[in-house]
Amino acid sequence: MLEEHLTTTTKRIVAAAVIAALLSGCSQTRGWLNSARGGDSDASGESVILGAPAADEYLAELSELSSNDPALQAEVFADSQAAAQLTPNPSTTLRYALVLATPGHPESDPQQAQSILRELMTQAALMTSAEIALATIYLKSTEELILLSSEARRLRASTDRAQRTEEAAINQRLATVEAENRRLRRELEDAEGKLEAITSIERSIRQQDQ
Repeated sequence: MLEEHLTTTTKRIVAAAVIAALLSGCSQTRGWLNSARGGDSDASGESVILGAPAADEYLAELSELSSNDPALQAEVFADSQAAAQLTPNPSTTLRYALVLATPGHPESDPQQAQSILRELMTQAALMTSAEIALATIYLKSTEELILLSSEARRLRASTDRAQRTEEAAINQRLATVEAENRRLRRELEDAEGKLEAITSIERSIRQQDQ
């Protein structure tokens, strides 16, 4: 029961951490979308990488992963994985990493996502501002998720050890009680045997007197 409670609590904490990280980037995301629609450069004159998906394309796909449709989740994962393998570039790799970093679907893999996102951050010059911000937000989310998962495993291990210790103590007490019961039964049998012997002697004496 405690382990189930810890697991439920951990899931809630992880979900809250991911949502908080995403919400913190919402204002940035609106800016990315506006700059992406503005043409080849944003308001600050920063160039836009041709062929790079707009931020809303990444977010729309990640929204599909939050659905409870296993077939859709599997399709999104397979498509992003194939694109990253067949046409590797910062955009397809980022797309795949974001899918891996998103919790709530069977193929979610924070450890692999963290590794890919860290590598991507070394190629920031080949990414748009929106992609860099998405990679930064999701890298932070995966790092927090990994830490929370590690803490959950530690708590479960601690709980398991405590449970095993308690079970061992209970078994020891039961063994002690059983040994005491056996001793008492032997003493009772001895007492009954002595009582029977005394009763037999008294009976024999009365018969002699008669």
